[in-house]
Amino acid sequence: MKNISQLVLKRSKSKQPKLKLKILSAALLLSQTFLTALEVQAKPNPNSLSYSELIQEINQEQVVKVQIDESNQKALVTLKGQSTPKRVSLFERNPELIARLRSKNVEFDVNRPGDNAAIYGLLTNLLFLFLLIGFLMVIVKRSANASGQAMNFAKSKARFQIEAKTGITFQDVAGIEEAKEELEEVITFLKQPEKFTAIGAKIPKGVLLIGPPGTGKTLLAKAIAGEAGVPFFSISGSEFVEMFVGVGASRVRDLFKKAKENAPCLIFIDEIDAVGRQRGVGYGGGNDEREQTLNQMLTEMDGFEGNTGIIVIAATNRPDVLDVALLRPGRFDRQVTVDYPDFNGRKEILEVHARNKKMDPEISLEMIARRTPGFTGADLANLLNEAAILTGRRRKEAITMVEVNDAIDRVVAGMEGTPLVDSKSKRLIAYHEIGHALIGSLYPGHRPLEKVTLIPRGRAAGLTWFTPSDEQGLTTRSELLAQVAATLGGRVAEEIVFGHDEVTTGALSDIEKVTTLVRDMVTRLGMSDLGLVALEHDNNNSFLGYDNRRGEYSEDVAASIDLQIRALVMQCYNNARKILENNRPLMDHLVDILIEQETIEGDHLREIIESYQKNANIPASV
Repeated sequence: MKNISQLVLKRSKSKQPKLKLKILSAALLLSQTFLTALEVQAKPNPNSLSYSELIQEINQEQVVKVQIDESNQKALVTLKGQSTPKRVSLFERNPELIARLRSKNVEFDVNRPGDNAAIYGLLTNLLFLFLLIGFLMVIVKRSANASGQAMNFAKSKARFQIEAKTGITFQDVAGIEEAKEELEEVITFLKQPEKFTAIGAKIPKGVLLIGPPGTGKTLLAKAIAGEAGVPFFSISGSEFVEMFVGVGASRVRDLFKKAKENAPCLIFIDEIDAVGRQRGVGYGGGNDEREQTLNQMLTEMDGFEGNTGIIVIAATNRPDVLDVALLRPGRFDRQVTVDYPDFNGRKEILEVHARNKKMDPEISLEMIARRTPGFTGADLANLLNEAAILTGRRRKEAITMVEVNDAIDRVVAGMEGTPLVDSKSKRLIAYHEIGHALIGSLYPGHRPLEKVTLIPRGRAAGLTWFTPSDEQGLTTRSELLAQVAATLGGRVAEEIVFGHDEVTTGALSDIEKVTTLVRDMVTRLGMSDLGLVALEHDNNNSFLGYDNRRGEYSEDVAASIDLQIRALVMQCYNNARKILENNRPLMDHLVDILIEQETIEGDHLREIIESYQKNANIPASV
């Protein structure tokens, strides 16, 4: 001990780190504690005796009384002249001790463990029994939960609201007034049925909303839920079908059962084409799970049992794949087309989405509506949102027309890339884009030019945009030929300026687009010398696994189709080449301006063309 203390003192006097000093101090403290415990353990206990000492005390007749506890193998020994008994550890069996006590006439008492052992054994068995019962109860409870989940698996997953609070009304729906009028009648049927039943009219059982993606079908359903004030169920068509057989049909039954309990009510099924496709086609046969789900839906909508007071509203953008039985009267009585909005519709939609945005007073929503033909309601909402994001990124307080124009470019063509440096490649791209723009501006019947730019967007190194027409569906033959000529204008400009051997791969998508358009003119639209015959049809049944586009015709007709396609393409090519060759100085001038400014707006380009036509007596069109 003294040596350790001296060692610690020497270490503390030396200039060692404090960490080593703390370690040595802790070691010293532990060693002292251990030695103290050994000294305490080495001292004899004054209240205990060893077995040999007990025998010796009995032989010397110093023992007055002994109490033996066989369960603990201990004995309490009372000696003469001492009031406190002493403890003695015994062996498992002690016959010589009992015999010696009897020979010396020493009073003793033996406590046997027989009764206590029986009680302890009984308690142990009862404890084991309770544990076994508890384990069995846990297993039974888990199996009950599993069976309950299995039963709920076939339940409908439709979201149910007693009073639908979607926060959307018909005031938030704009640009589709015809569809709104049709659906307002449905709400009147639910709120005031006597207005129609008094004259014998029946409530329509189903309303099918048909239209391209983003035109507002789901928004209309939310508005109906907010206006009707009746219980409302909403579910997606894909939520009916699972990998287990019979689950879809069971969910349909459960959905209509809940609806009958809460009638009158509304059921909205979004993307119904997930379960409503034509039966008997594709894979799976008659026992296909999707077909069984559709069969159950047909039965629930108009089967042997009526479902009065339930109106089913469904939405799809693929009405051509729906089953005929689903579209007949008595199931979906009304088919409401939700199409692209016109100019007034786009203006109203922009007014709705501009309510919660800080707009500069100089912004004209009418001008934005004129620049966005072909945009859906979702596109217009995304347009203003992108403009707001650009405004925040540029740290402006309100959205201006600059952000709106940039947002339109981004929505139409993609994110802006890094401008090209002035080089041969940049000049070649400039001639390519000016070729498109000049042909589109000078060819009779073409749509007006919106913008031509060299700023890359998406995967395109340069872009030429033409304003789409607001009149959807009808296009004349002259307009189609003008589109073909303008699409070929980029390749024609490359050939005129750089030669046939220096043309690039930049016209790949243009050539593919021209081929598809002209082939439709020949084989489907009757705009060629082959006559008014539809030789091919656009029957792209994707669920059949192939594209059945080609019609049934002979090899001679196929050769005639190829000749007609080539003739129309060459006609447009020659017209485009004639325009660019007659206006070569104008094309060079526009290329120089485009390389310098990188973007030419449509109005500016038309002003340049008009000025050129006044100063030069050269024909500017075909």
